[in-house]
Amino acid sequence: ELKEMGIDPFGGPFNQTHHAEEILQDFDAFENETVSIAGRIMAKRGHGKASFAHVQDLTGQIQIYVRLNDVGQETYDLFGKLDIGDIIGVTGKVFKTRMGEITVSAEELALLTKSLHPLPEKWHGLKDVELRYRQRYVDLIVNPDVRNDFLARIKAIKAIRQYLDQQGFLEVETPTLHTIAGGAAARPFITHHNALDIDMYLRIALELHLKRLLVGGLERVYEIGRVFRNEGISTRHNPEFTMLELYQAYGDYEDMMVLTENLVAHAAKAVRGTTVIPYQGETLDLTPPWPRLTMIEAVKQYTGEDFSAIQTDEEALAVAEKYKLKIEGTPGWGKVLSEMFEEHVEQHLMQPHFIIDYPIEISPLAKKKKDNPALTYRFEAFVACRELANAFSELNDPLDQRERFLAQLAEKEAGDEEAHPMDEDFIRALEYGMPPAGGLGIGIDRLIMLLTDKASIRDVILFPTMRPVTNQ
Repeated sequence: ELKEMGIDPFGGPFNQTHHAEEILQDFDAFENETVSIAGRIMAKRGHGKASFAHVQDLTGQIQIYVRLNDVGQETYDLFGKLDIGDIIGVTGKVFKTRMGEITVSAEELALLTKSLHPLPEKWHGLKDVELRYRQRYVDLIVNPDVRNDFLARIKAIKAIRQYLDQQGFLEVETPTLHTIAGGAAARPFITHHNALDIDMYLRIALELHLKRLLVGGLERVYEIGRVFRNEGISTRHNPEFTMLELYQAYGDYEDMMVLTENLVAHAAKAVRGTTVIPYQGETLDLTPPWPRLTMIEAVKQYTGEDFSAIQTDEEALAVAEKYKLKIEGTPGWGKVLSEMFEEHVEQHLMQPHFIIDYPIEISPLAKKKKDNPALTYRFEAFVACRELANAFSELNDPLDQRERFLAQLAEKEAGDEEAHPMDEDFIRALEYGMPPAGGLGIGIDRLIMLLTDKASIRDVILFPTMRPVTNQ
């Protein structure tokens, strides 16, 4: 029907001069001024010779007034055939209706894109949650809060980049395809490179290439990039997610703690305007400094078990048996301590905490503590009872690193699928000399969950991983 009228239903370019929000926020400056707006029709009413509609753009909705005498018969007839969901461009003067609503009085109106599907009337609610994730494009149209959450995500990442750039860090890009799945304990996705006829892995971490750059003399580097782990899907886990990793030559894990709390506070201020934020019915205070507890102190505080007094693997295993802990690979003192922490402490860490001094068995890339070689200069930051950040004083001794990798290979042979593989090229890089350094990794998606008060990671990833639907 539109084509019979000589109208292209999928239009052409339109010179959009203004957005809804700027007009609504500064009516005095725009009154009687001519503006050109573009967006989607979200509501439409009226008949006879005058009609109203609400048009939605990136910033919100604004009312338009379309009158036969102003636009002419042909355009008015076109407007009458338009549906909710269609995208239009409107040029006209800004005024206030008798009801006091700021409105654009159309002088010209063009159809830019015809929508072939009706917008859903009721999109909210749990029954539609799967559909919302699958059809995020519709979710963004009809749920302004969802759009605002993703704009907040963009704002937070921009603030992180700005903060790190100001601290003298250089943003770099490193490979996504790796020949060894290293830098973390996780199962990789495996693919095959046809030309080289080798299996390759989607990266499970950014770490090992960034450390090579420290060897090369780039003293402060960071990357915000996609990481892939072939593991379960839950409210906290998506198989592909966004990580920030950074490395600072001549720093240590103390420097990383200060950087972490300040970086998170900076992002919170950028998104929420404050460091005290609501999260799932709780109030979180992200204001630095955050309290610090060793893992041994934390386990003792919440379980009464004192691992500083437990000296042997046998004693530790007796504790594991008492608490019915499941230990993967070769069970030992450090693994039992870590498992006790995960099972009995994490759920208590609602407010920000740094848990420091992790066992060496679970920290193959962190420096040993001088006063206790069973522990490392490593911390994890916990907020809202889950890990937000992981950081070390980085191991830069190539001989020690080789021994750690060999111990991890033994773990792999004992059945721990997530143990770290040997990486000869990384050891070679360390043999050239890597300066002492602090390194930090922050899960960007989990940070955005905190800043937008979301319980599920799927609510902060535009297109979360979903099982395909066969009949769409």
